[in-house]
Amino acid sequence: MNQFPFRAYLAARVLISLADTMLTVSIGWHLYQFSGNPFDLALVGLMQILPMLGLFIVTGWVVDHYPRNLILIVCAILEAIAYLGLAFSMQDGELSRVVVFSLLFLHGCARSFNSPALQAILPNIVTREFLPHAVAISSAAWTTASTVGPFVAGLMIGWVDFHTYWLLAVLSSLGAVCYFLLPKLPSGKPLGRGWRPLLDGIHYVLASPIVLPSIALDLFIVFFGSVVALLPVYAVDVLKVGPEALGMLRAMPALGGVMMGLLFSRLPPLRHTGNVLFLSLLIFSVSILVFAFSASFWLSLAALWVYGAADMVSVNIRATLVQFGTPDELRGRVSAVNVLFIATSNELGDFRAGSVAALIGPVATVVTGAIMAFGVTFGGYALCTRLRHLDRMDQVAVTGH
Repeated sequence: MNQFPFRAYLAARVLISLADTMLTVSIGWHLYQFSGNPFDLALVGLMQILPMLGLFIVTGWVVDHYPRNLILIVCAILEAIAYLGLAFSMQDGELSRVVVFSLLFLHGCARSFNSPALQAILPNIVTREFLPHAVAISSAAWTTASTVGPFVAGLMIGWVDFHTYWLLAVLSSLGAVCYFLLPKLPSGKPLGRGWRPLLDGIHYVLASPIVLPSIALDLFIVFFGSVVALLPVYAVDVLKVGPEALGMLRAMPALGGVMMGLLFSRLPPLRHTGNVLFLSLLIFSVSILVFAFSASFWLSLAALWVYGAADMVSVNIRATLVQFGTPDELRGRVSAVNVLFIATSNELGDFRAGSVAALIGPVATVVTGAIMAFGVTFGGYALCTRLRHLDRMDQVAVTGH
């Protein structure tokens, strides 16, 4: 197999992910320094999630209708334009909130098309046999970039301040070059007129005994099991540690995820896939419970490492099942639904954790989240019989629809 297209894809994903995560830290810092208003930080997230919520039906249709490599190139260029706009608008050390939020909205629109295209194109550039390994390597690379990005952003702000956005434009432009190196893909089949082609992805997900449980499990397990938003509270009020230790706590899930993703990419084709998936969800739930009751900093680190590693196993399996279980002509629209579920579950999970902790405290919040995660795991195991009995992931093409 020719590995060059996948390497170009991987390089582009790392570059774009680095730029995206660096943007969140950089613009948050500069906005707060300028206005001192915490609500501006909420608006930064809103400018990213609103386009995804408003455009997800259209984005999937576009990804299935037009060449996916071309969509990725255009998205990377649009992100670079947004970064250049931020760089020009701040070059004198001044900041216009209207300009900043308009450019962030443009960036959010580009990401709304980029994410489903990124998922949908992977089976077009790797062989069916290599797909599970490609998903694992891609997930590990994304996790690494998302972890390193905020750290690099902090350094760049300290060194060059507002000029950080020039670097982001360079990273995104290099990502566009890497996407340009991908093999040229034809346009999709004509999808017809009216609303039905736009909604086919939703209909397919709802009708699939494999894809629907895979996406739904991800939504509910992340919604109830997310603990990352509460790490500052745990560090200060429960573990009684400082900011350096908080950084270690925050890094552990990513470290566990990267290590497990790299291991997963080297394992032979997985057998007893359904049982492995539910076992990883069970271990994920146990790690939340251990973290909830831990008064030891080192035990908390270990629990968070297991939390990230177990999550990476289930993420890889679910992502591969969605790829195998979706026809190529629907992959963009199904990926758009999947991206929407992932984005909303992360945002809502953090909101649930923070709001419930304000009412009943951090420990009780994490304990109840663990109990609900156990409920999702055992409920899914009981109800999702096709998924539970799945042996090899490539069988989804036969049993998934």
